[in-house]
Amino acid sequence: MRIGLVILTVILVLAPLASEAQQPEKVWRIGFLGPAAERVYMDPLLSLRAGLRELGYVEGKHIVFHYRFAEDKYERLPGLAAELVREKVNVIVVHSTPGTRAAKQATGTIPIVMVNVADPVGVGLVTSLARPGGHTTGVSNIDVGLAAKRLELLKEVLPKLSLVGVLRNPNNPSGEPQLRETQAAARSLGIEIQLFDVRDPKELESAFSGMAKARAGAFTVMGDPLFLSQQKQIANLASTKRLPSVFARNENVEAGGLMSYGPTFADQFRQAAAYVDKILKGAKPGDLPVEEPTRMYLVINLKTAKALGLTIPQSLLVRADAIIE
Repeated sequence: MRIGLVILTVILVLAPLASEAQQPEKVWRIGFLGPAAERVYMDPLLSLRAGLRELGYVEGKHIVFHYRFAEDKYERLPGLAAELVREKVNVIVVHSTPGTRAAKQATGTIPIVMVNVADPVGVGLVTSLARPGGHTTGVSNIDVGLAAKRLELLKEVLPKLSLVGVLRNPNNPSGEPQLRETQAAARSLGIEIQLFDVRDPKELESAFSGMAKARAGAFTVMGDPLFLSQQKQIANLASTKRLPSVFARNENVEAGGLMSYGPTFADQFRQAAAYVDKILKGAKPGDLPVEEPTRMYLVINLKTAKALGLTIPQSLLVRADAIIE
């Protein structure tokens, strides 16, 4: 009788533990919304996934991803964001201002982690950087503050530069503050700028023809997913028209552009992983400050410089973080 009581006691003690051990771990659904072509996000998403893996998340066991790509058709973003909401994702990671705006319109409750967004306060995505409020937070790219620096780089390479073409996608709300910053910098440098709006890849050729006709000495690009997707076409057109260039993203330089200055996608998507982790552990997005990049990278393509007949000043080369030869 006593042995039976001991056995019963052991069974009662171990039963909850066995039941608990059999409980499947919760699998979190992470949505990703990208306005650009899928190929643009291959490496950045590897950084996001690596960041989550370092934080202890195993794909298929703890997290699963749901990807949506607009392929440069921004009118598709609202529908793609709505699809992620119907998938019942637990958090949405989204690239750029147009993507974040679409995600915010699709849901008022699912946490949103924005990546590479210029001036999120100015375009109304968050209340402030320190206290975003609502259900959106993430990483800013401070492209607005870097627009002047990019013009200065062009002037350093081309001291006699007088006219610069500016490519902008007017469908991106962050293009306007970037343009204002560029205009102010141009005035201080004694440079005239001419704006060329590009809403669709088909408009790129006419924009470059316009720059050549205006006799622009170089061009700069307002940060936008479209210009990342079309990096090869832009590099080819710049080569054909013999136009030096400066970009926000190093990917454009790797494709054949002359220079870039700004943060890297790898850094920013890795930062996004930390936000996802905190949110899945219970943090409210509105209480998580928006982070700005702390490291900027200057990348120079010497092969392109040589093709354009340009000599990059040594003072610039020694400051470069990466040189493509």
